Parts: sequence; C-alpha cells; structure tokens
Amino acid sequence: MTSPEAAIRSTVRRLPENQVDDPARLAEVLAAGVVAQVGVVQDGWPYAVPVGYAPWRDGVVIHGSTASRLFKLLAGGAPMCLTVTHLDGLSLARSAFHSGMSYRSAMLFGTCVPLTGEDKAAALADLTEHLLPGRWEHVRHPSVQEDKATMVLYLVPTAWSLKISAGFEDHAEDIEAYPELWAGLVPLRVVADEPIPDDAASQVPVPPHVSDLRHIRR
Repeated sequence: MTSPEAAIRSTVRRLPENQVDDPARLAEVLAAGVVAQVGVVQDGWPYAVPVGYAPWRDGVVIHGSTASRLFKLLAGGAPMCLTVTHLDGLSLARSAFHSGMSYRSAMLFGTCVPLTGEDKAAALADLTEHLLPGRWEHVRHPSVQEDKATMVLYLVPTAWSLKISAGFEDHAEDIEAYPELWAGLVPLRVVADEPIPDDAASQVPVPPHVSDLRHIRR
C-alpha cells in the first residue's frame, strides 16, 4: 500500500486531469522508452543523469560503472526519482500562452537494490534486449572483468506518477477572434535511420534484428 507521504509526492498538481492511475498505462510508457533521467541529491545539490533502462519484474533496472559516483550513491540507498518522457507532438494554439506539447511522462520514486549473480546476468540480458530486441544473441557476453566493472541496480517504486497529455483543442474565444491563424497538432516520433557499419564490418551483412529496427516506432 502506498504511504500517505508517497501519495502526496506522486500527486499531479499542475493539470491534475492529465494524471493517469492505470498501472497498465504505466507499463506501456516504460516499455516504449529506452532512456530515463535519474534524479538524486548529493551534498545538498540535485543531479539528473540520463541512463539506459529496462522494465524488469516489478520495476526497472539501470546499469553503469561501479566507479560511477551516481551509482555508488544509489547503491547505498539514496532516495531517487526516475523519469521517462515521450514527446509525442507539438500543440500549436492560436496563442503562444496556450501552445504546448503532447506527451507521456512517468515518474518512479524509491530506492535501488544492487543485483548480483544470476539476477544480475538476467537483468543485463533483458536490458540489452529491451534496447534492441534480438541483440543478446549477436554480441560477446561480458567477461569476468567487465562484469566486475558493471553495476546493475533494481528499482521497485514505492510510488509512481503518470501524466499524459494527448490530442489538441484550441480555446473557443481564440478560434472566433483569430480565424486567419493556423492551429493544430504536429505529431512527433522517434525513428531509426539506415544502419552504418564500422570499417571492419563493412562486408558483414546487417543482421535482421538491426535492420528491423527501422520499423520500430517509439
């Protein structure tokens, strides 16, 4: 059960009508992303760092260097916030004030647990597959030394918040007063371009799991 303190922290105050409490919608937003912003406070200063992530079991996993200041802090139990945002479009109103963005944004709150052994190996494989499905079977797996240099952290959120702003509808008074101005929604999406091999792989056929990435829309 979410504590009262966590509930206050995860309540949307600006445009609360855009808050979504459906865990299935949260899962969709997390599944569609690959980069998250991790926020934490150290020595009185806030830091927000982009990291690759993957949904895993009841939460998400992130990975980084064991020498990383951020990961050492998180492994020690520092409270953190992980944010995933998808910019889906630009809402272009007739007024600058009412113009904005169409988006899906999830915030997860909690503390991380370092993974070891089989859990760590499984999480790394799943993270690799999340970033690019099919990749784990086409790469050299981590050596013992590389494994020691890599930290995998598991976050099961104690609270979460999901805010979704979709579609577009301009204000009636502006529609009436400025009929000569264009307004509407400009959809945005992330797409993959043609793969570019390195020099040593120029004669190696592009594997399907890489070429198929061009058909993925996030």
